[in-house]
Amino acid sequence: MKSSAARYGSIAQFLHWATAIVVLVAFIYGPGGSEQRVYSSMHEFDRRLHETLGLCVFALTLIRLLWRLLDTRPEKPQIPRWMAGMATSIQWTLYLLLLALPLTAVTGAWLEGHPLTLISGHEIAPLLGTSHQAGAALASVHKWLGDAIMWVAGIHAFAALFHHLFLKDDVLISMLPCWFPSGRARTSR
Repeated sequence: MKSSAARYGSIAQFLHWATAIVVLVAFIYGPGGSEQRVYSSMHEFDRRLHETLGLCVFALTLIRLLWRLLDTRPEKPQIPRWMAGMATSIQWTLYLLLLALPLTAVTGAWLEGHPLTLISGHEIAPLLGTSHQAGAALASVHKWLGDAIMWVAGIHAFAALFHHLFLKDDVLISMLPCWFPSGRARTSR
């Protein structure tokens, strides 16, 4: 369950892949567009699913950050310092986006006077006073951040594949389930 020197543990892997899947599905089902479009009855299911998944992303991210404090991490491969710095920057940018996306969405909706609507049918009434202009601005930021997370996640995935195919290290393998064979022996530091 916990990580080893060679691989992330099953909990870290589950949290990683669950977050990736939920973010992708939330992006696909994001109704997008104007306030009238987002809150139209035609897009009710998409909005409810998107908002529910957004809360799941927020919860998964908080759990991941807590687990990261408790769990060890696999040994880092021997790579140039600039590459290690980029990897760290990308990872923390993803965490920041995973927190900022749900926060901007909820805050923007509440400022526009809309409740947070869940797929279960429950609603969370606005906890903030109405400021349509600020809410609309946050909705625009949320849309931009949604696009940004897809690009940053794409760079993250590309880097994992680059490590696997060209650097021939186990960076990608370390986040795959243990039944996925690495085929390589780790070199000791």
